[in-house]
Amino acid sequence: MANFRDSLEQKSRNELISVAKLAEQAERYEDMAAAMKQVVVKMESGGQLAREERNLVSVAYKNVVGARRSSWRVITSIETKTASNHEELKQAMATKYRTEVEKELNNICEEVLVRINRMISELSSNIVRCVHSTNCCRDS
Repeated sequence: MANFRDSLEQKSRNELISVAKLAEQAERYEDMAAAMKQVVVKMESGGQLAREERNLVSVAYKNVVGARRSSWRVITSIETKTASNHEELKQAMATKYRTEVEKELNNICEEVLVRINRMISELSSNIVRCVHSTNCCRDS
């Protein structure tokens, strides 16, 4: 059986929205984010996200990032506690683990920023074309 996330690329936009809603109900935000990422990828070739789609993207990434932020806080607390108790081995493990969580957070945030920048770029290009078209019609 194919990996669940691998099969997302073949799904239609409506199917992806249904998958995202199902994942949200199951509190599987990683899967929800993966489905909504595919919706955004499909949208990049033309179109905009509907309000519901924007909300689903927001919920998915808010929860994915929120879980890692919570992990980061716990790990940082453990790292600080082990440092004050002179538990070097545990502190080193916590530091390494915190670094890993930070990398994951950075990757997720970078991915979101890239998608947002692409959407803004496409939207601004559409606005420029519309303004140019309006000005050309007015000049005639």
